[in-house]
Amino acid sequence: MRMSELAVLTNAELSRLSHLITRLEKRGYVRREPDPTDGRYTNAVLTDAGYKHVVAAAPGHVATVRELVIDALDDSELDALRASATRIIAGIDDTRQLPDVGPTP
Repeated sequence: MRMSELAVLTNAELSRLSHLITRLEKRGYVRREPDPTDGRYTNAVLTDAGYKHVVAAAPGHVATVRELVIDALDDSELDALRASATRIIAGIDDTRQLPDVGPTP
């Protein structure tokens, strides 16, 4: 994904995101490469090692979310959470439609 888009989606300053990506690069989880459709942009690309790390972390993450969120709510609260999440996702999708924010420095 373009670094500039990732910064918008995560509500992060591009410079802060760049520092994070640098740390993830050092661990071998991501790499930067020019956007093939427009070389002015930089993409952050998940490496095979990064993907394996996400897959390994997923079961523990899911179990913790289930314990702390899902199991703590009754059916009506889960319905409200679902409705809220749907609105949030729609807002994120709208964010993806924002005009170009320029190349990554």
